[in-house]
Amino acid sequence: MVRYRSNVAALMIDANGNLLICERSNILGAWQFPQGGVDPGEEIEQALYREIREEIGLSKEHYEILRRKDGYRYLYPEDVRSKKIQKHGNHGQEQTYFLCKLRPNAPDIDVNQSPREFRSYRWIQPNEFDLDWLPPFKHEVYRAVMKDFFHVDLD
Repeated sequence: MVRYRSNVAALMIDANGNLLICERSNILGAWQFPQGGVDPGEEIEQALYREIREEIGLSKEHYEILRRKDGYRYLYPEDVRSKKIQKHGNHGQEQTYFLCKLRPNAPDIDVNQSPREFRSYRWIQPNEFDLDWLPPFKHEVYRAVMKDFFHVDLD
């Protein structure tokens, strides 16, 4: 039986509709959205608030949730799957994505958190997202997410 780890991801936009992307600290050129696993006993929204605080330094007062959609799934690649099964007991992740909008009083994004997930960040228009920034096993999910939330077709 295939088991998926519950995960949340944040599509953070600013007042101009720019989308936050963050470069992973351990892989140069790998850009993604803030995201992470849901801890046992944790509600989905609690996990979102925690992950955003841990990864980019924003408290829940600094943004509002505009929309949410779940059911996005991917399997880990074979070379990673056995390690993930041993660590978490899961073959992949099932993600809930949240579209979040920064409030006017929000501080700057701060990726200098501990432990550090990201080395840098930038704001882009959604149609500027490039699938080459991701490992291939995440492409299908990102295509679906960008279409569902921004009506953008990624090639």
